[in-house]
Amino acid sequence: MRKDGYQVVPALDGSEALDRLREDSFDLVVLDVMLPRRDGFDVCRQIRSRSAVPIIMLTARTEELDKVLGLELGADDYITKPFSVREFRSRVKAVLRRAALAHPEEQLEEPIRVADVEVDFERRRVTVRGADVQLTYVEFEILAALARSPGRVLSRTSLLERVWGDSAYRDPRTIDVHIRHLREKLERDSGEPELILTVRGVGYRFKDD
Repeated sequence: MRKDGYQVVPALDGSEALDRLREDSFDLVVLDVMLPRRDGFDVCRQIRSRSAVPIIMLTARTEELDKVLGLELGADDYITKPFSVREFRSRVKAVLRRAALAHPEEQLEEPIRVADVEVDFERRRVTVRGADVQLTYVEFEILAALARSPGRVLSRTSLLERVWGDSAYRDPRTIDVHIRHLREKLERDSGEPELILTVRGVGYRFKDD
């Protein structure tokens, strides 16, 4: 990463990682699951309790359960070892590119209000019934993509491309996990969604009335 011009701050274990995050702000966290003292899942959980910084998790584990757990805890992307340097660079660049495009000075859109939910693109702020709701980076990007095109059905692949710039190396089911999180945070009843609707066999759409 340093060869590509990034400034890198290393941490040798989970506790040190949390200390570094308390001391400074970062554009991206690359988080290994198998860390001493605190594992990556615990660190991810702690980060998400107070920050929406993008997180890419790295793991040698291949079990589907571990991948889902990382996403459940708020990771934005998940790479299973071994992986190529090319794949890693692609994912890092995609996350940082999307973050750069989300800067307030580049977002000049009016907030969208639907039912009890307001999405403020300029401030990257979401409120439900007047109360602020904390979304992760990816959750906000998915919600913004849907909210900008109310009534239009977006496939999982389309959402992957809108959030990460491409759909390479990524499991489309990742979108399903983030959609479930969004529903839990935004809907009155996540089991009977009224805002983010499923179009079976195709993808998702945002309520248009």
